[in-house]
Amino acid sequence: MPGVTITVKNKTNSTAISDYNGQYSLSASPQDTLIVSFIGFKTALILVKGRTKVDVQLIYDTTTLQEVRVNAGYYSVKESERTGSIARITSKDIETQPVTNVLATMQGRMAGVSITQTTGVPGGGFDIKIRGQNSLRSEGNTPLYIIDGVPFSSESIGSAQTSTSFPTRTSPLNGINPDTIESIEILKDADATSIYGSRGANGVVLITTKKGKQGRTKFSINTSTGAGRVTHFLKLMNTEQYLKMRKQAFINDGLAEYSPLDYDVNGTWDQNRYTNWQKEFLGGTAQITDLNATISGGSENTQFLAGGSYHTQSTVFPGDFLYSKGSGQISINHQSNDSKFKFSFSTGYNIQSNNQPSFDLTYDARSLPPNAPALFNPGGELNWENGTWINPLANLNTEFKSKTNDLTANTIISYEISSALSFKTNLGYTSLFNDETRVVPSTIYNPSLNVTSASSILFVNNTGRSSWIVEPQINWKKDFESSSLDILVGSTFQSQRNNRNVQSGTGFNSNSLMYNMAAARVIRVLSNDETLYKYQAFFGRINYNLYQRYILNLTARRDGSSRFGPRNQYANFGAGGFAWLFSKESFFKNSKWLSFGKIRTSYGTTGSDQIGDYQFLDTYTTSSAIYNGITGLAPSRLYNADFRWEINKKFEVAAELGFHQDRIFTTIAWYQNRSSNQLVGLPLPGTTGFNSIQANLNAVVENSGLELTLRTANFALKNFSWTTNINLTFAKNKLVSFPDLETSPYSEKYRIGSPINIELQYNFKGVNQQNGIYEFEDKNGDGLITFPEDKQTVADFSPKYYGGIQNQLIYKRLSLDFLFQFVKQKNKTYPMGPAGMMSNQQQRIVNSWNQPGNSTPYQIYTTGYNDDALTGNYLLDESTASITDASFIRLKNISLSYNVPLKHNETQLKIMIQGQNLLTFTKYPDGDPEFLSYGFLPPLKVITAGIQLIF
Repeated sequence: MPGVTITVKNKTNSTAISDYNGQYSLSASPQDTLIVSFIGFKTALILVKGRTKVDVQLIYDTTTLQEVRVNAGYYSVKESERTGSIARITSKDIETQPVTNVLATMQGRMAGVSITQTTGVPGGGFDIKIRGQNSLRSEGNTPLYIIDGVPFSSESIGSAQTSTSFPTRTSPLNGINPDTIESIEILKDADATSIYGSRGANGVVLITTKKGKQGRTKFSINTSTGAGRVTHFLKLMNTEQYLKMRKQAFINDGLAEYSPLDYDVNGTWDQNRYTNWQKEFLGGTAQITDLNATISGGSENTQFLAGGSYHTQSTVFPGDFLYSKGSGQISINHQSNDSKFKFSFSTGYNIQSNNQPSFDLTYDARSLPPNAPALFNPGGELNWENGTWINPLANLNTEFKSKTNDLTANTIISYEISSALSFKTNLGYTSLFNDETRVVPSTIYNPSLNVTSASSILFVNNTGRSSWIVEPQINWKKDFESSSLDILVGSTFQSQRNNRNVQSGTGFNSNSLMYNMAAARVIRVLSNDETLYKYQAFFGRINYNLYQRYILNLTARRDGSSRFGPRNQYANFGAGGFAWLFSKESFFKNSKWLSFGKIRTSYGTTGSDQIGDYQFLDTYTTSSAIYNGITGLAPSRLYNADFRWEINKKFEVAAELGFHQDRIFTTIAWYQNRSSNQLVGLPLPGTTGFNSIQANLNAVVENSGLELTLRTANFALKNFSWTTNINLTFAKNKLVSFPDLETSPYSEKYRIGSPINIELQYNFKGVNQQNGIYEFEDKNGDGLITFPEDKQTVADFSPKYYGGIQNQLIYKRLSLDFLFQFVKQKNKTYPMGPAGMMSNQQQRIVNSWNQPGNSTPYQIYTTGYNDDALTGNYLLDESTASITDASFIRLKNISLSYNVPLKHNETQLKIMIQGQNLLTFTKYPDGDPEFLSYGFLPPLKVITAGIQLIF
């Protein structure tokens, strides 16, 4: 095993760490005793007895896993002694996954953490919710990200005018290289998050990067290559089925002739031609390459690490599009000879470059008639057959380009004043610059229309962000005869400056000048903002441990934010956590079956100021109207001096149990979070001149749930080991209260007692057997289907439960790791528009009504002239008929690796094969069940192969 520590007893200057083949060397006398230790195994004492070669076999002991220290932000705590809810994965979990986004590494691996990929286009983002959605505002539910002690803003950096390739704006987290991460801790309950105050309302994600370790200098090189493809296509009609549908639609509408524009059925297009447009547009293979290299090592006093990486990924779309990113990181740790002074510095710099079509081709791939003509003519140019036909591949000329540079730097300086008192200062700096452009050239139009470059459009988004943070802290810790007391006091001073400039330009003399805004005749500033956010806080922690089994943890924080008015800038948050290690009581101490037992509980408050800057102020915006040559100002926001913090009250009770030397270890946790003082825009009458005013709504949102985890060491033999990790979350979200909801503008969006992400639907009754039209329940009995009176059926799309099952099997040098992710949920079927129009449909639509008396699930075909059928189809997509079971079990990740035996003991060569999203078991009929963004590319199935060389 690598990383085993071997020391000579009673000698401080004789220590060795085993290499990747388990080899070690050190100087010892014949009568010395070796102390051999490794996390997860019992420490062994071995007599040298004059031997020059000493082989050691360690005994598995999972109990020592409880001694692992987890990062809780401002402090660390032993796993066995933590009073809060903290989930954790390490580099060993991360390195098995061929992913590029830090959030992807956590999918299916943590209880209470729901992560969904929003697009399969490289450079896209992920949605994360830690124990549900607390705020009525969708943008107010992101957790706090901290990298090596430095807050990293999760605010999107893209613009709605430029980031049209993605369903949501670009995430800044894309730049972080998962290979540089040592561990990720998720803080969930009040005990763990209240010390972060207003920033911890939605949970905290602590990212710790890799650091250098004492020992000989090591070089590590990882390289891999792979491919990605779409996981699943929709089952669409073939040409025969499609033309039969279209012709029946004309008959149903009483149309005797086809129009000249009905190319698919009037004979203009080949009636026998069939093209699977999903394969043409989305069936390509994304090529993926990765290269990582690091050098690390150091002495007892000073350790270092330096590394770099490069990643490229093409797309499944036709054409040459590429996403690439490179990163570099440096860390230095130093301590004085007496270990009183410690200095740590780490920095990471990331560069991203993305070139994609600015329109996702997924919608065209699913809607284009199967007998549409070839997209290219024999000369290789776009085919514009039939005059006004729109060639979907013309959208490939609408390029999206993005360049992002971000820097994160952290310095920690500490000094041990005495054995009980120490001082530490955390200094951090981040900066990010993002430049995006999107062009819509005249070449997307049929040349016969004579559209010139004067109609071409350029959109430009320039975003900059920088922040600094200073956090001085004092820690006093004293051990008494039967107890210990740990007191931490600190403060935070943070400043963040944002600026964004979004412009559009038209009227170019040539498309070759499109990327130069100065060449545009008409330039419009769509937005130009510069904001300054200032934050300060004072925090503290008191931890009292009595008899190593009764632990009390108290945290508090006073926050100040510039996002609120003068009377409401400050707020107090705090929490208390208690843990009882009952397995250390005398009546359990000698138990043969219970090796660990703990009951813990916590209660406290956190808050939120995720509303953007200057929301409480009355602000003005430049007007597009010009009077007498002068640009005017128009009021854009009303003043609200009472605007104040959101409050989230969290409660949890949990039990942790270990059996048979912790070979079986389980956690059961129940939580309830209630978020009040909701920060929303209260709608105003149009007569006021404003759509809304920023205010606090006296509504309460509750998230509650049950989290279960199970870790088992199934086998722990000399040549074979097998461990299993299972997590399961039952989650429930509901709106507890909302004063005067029925008379408010939100009366058709929320329901008391239901989740806040519900949709109100028409209740589907079926197809009328006489006229073949969809029928819906008339809730108010007025003989009409009207909104909102009849659209009152609640549809809940929140997952009922979710989790993952991970297994790791090791046989000698061969290692197999695989993870199954599962979700119980409902989703909508993919909307395809009215059946019978010039658009393909799901294959199941062939079973549609065609004559009186038919009992079918789908209504009459129409070309668009049957108003009743069009209305029925419109209502169908907003009815209970569109809701289906979207539960799934997915082989999320699999990794197979082999350590190649080498003659040189200090060199390791590992061969790896990894896969992501390989198999999905689901009843969902319309593509990827995990994916919720209609009209966008779903997540890809990825397989990579690589090698790791360490010497």
